[in-house]
Amino acid sequence: METNFQEEDRYYQAKKRVEDLKGFYGNLTSYIVVNIFLAVINLITSPGYLWFFWPLLGWGIGVFFHAMKVFNWMPFFGKEWEEQKIKEFMEKEKQSRNDWK
Repeated sequence: METNFQEEDRYYQAKKRVEDLKGFYGNLTSYIVVNIFLAVINLITSPGYLWFFWPLLGWGIGVFFHAMKVFNWMPFFGKEWEEQKIKEFMEKEKQSRNDWK
């Protein structure tokens, strides 16, 4: 019984990881296509002022942090931090219940 639960849990974790990767690659593809389009519009309409760098930079920062999350590059707020906080909150909840008794 326990093995079946572990297999099912691993399956759902893998499925979530695939969904996260698809989301990231969709975001990256949109970033590239839209910014190429903006660069072309900028260079055709006003080549004297390169404004397309601003959305490229802003969205690029978002894509960078999305990549950090999806590929587990987070030096802060990573999986270890999450597990530690979950244990901490569970312990506080347990203490809180014991205090009421």
